[in-house]
Amino acid sequence: MLLIALLVPLTLAILVLSVALIRVAVAQRAVPDLEATGLGIVVNFLDTLGIGSFATTTAWFKFRKMVPDRLIPPTLLVGLTPPAMAESVIFLILLGVMVDPVLLFGCAISTLMGGLVGAPMVARARVWIVQTVVAIGLVLAASAYTMTNLHLFPGGGTASGLSLGLTILAIVACFGFGILLNFGVGNYAPTLVMLSLMGMDPRLCFPIMAAGASLMGAGAGVRHIQIGQINMRIVIGLTLGGIPAVFVAALIVKTMPLELLRWLVIVVVLYAATVMGRAAWLGRREHHAEPGTAPLAD
Repeated sequence: MLLIALLVPLTLAILVLSVALIRVAVAQRAVPDLEATGLGIVVNFLDTLGIGSFATTTAWFKFRKMVPDRLIPPTLLVGLTPPAMAESVIFLILLGVMVDPVLLFGCAISTLMGGLVGAPMVARARVWIVQTVVAIGLVLAASAYTMTNLHLFPGGGTASGLSLGLTILAIVACFGFGILLNFGVGNYAPTLVMLSLMGMDPRLCFPIMAAGASLMGAGAGVRHIQIGQINMRIVIGLTLGGIPAVFVAALIVKTMPLELLRWLVIVVVLYAATVMGRAAWLGRREHHAEPGTAPLAD
């Protein structure tokens, strides 16, 4: 019953976000960016197979200078949410019935609440703060990819649910993950690590992660669309390329060897983290060097 209760708001969220996107796209006469469309195909295909899409998309944005640093988190969040919604519907139908409904529903709604709280935070944050958070997120993502390749991630258990105490802890943690999603820090790796350490079957993390990201992306995405600090051409490109890629990966390909690809992604992500971190450091120095601010200590 709770699974159906989750599919209903998810369906409504898909409709609300779709209407908001179409309305702004028509008003701006936005045409999908071809490079973003190709990027959407690649990152969402790999995301469905377990690599994740936020770090890879951020790295490409930075490498190609497609989006100003400040606009990277909201642009990728809005653009990657519709494909994530397609993922969540697929995973909920295939695996959702196997997950404890209280854990699934609680984590999804908590991620949504965190996303709504975090949306205005990233919009008001100074550029160097956004750059710093994104750089840290990229380093964490690269660390997660490395641990996966070296088989150092927690193996997890076979549980489909958690005790009451661990369920509450997971729900609270997902609120924090929802806030960080606004800054471009994906929730896949932290959700997988947390629930695996708690004894969950790692496969059952997918519907929890995808449902939370989808609801959060819709709620926060509408806020970001209203704020207007996104690149609509890139958003539409990511969406149009990503949705069919999700269905191909989930229903046709299903699995493929990804270890070598992860090593390549690690190099790209660490490069982007270095560049973003350096920009944040320079931006912070410039901010403190402005008249009326305290000078930096040597």
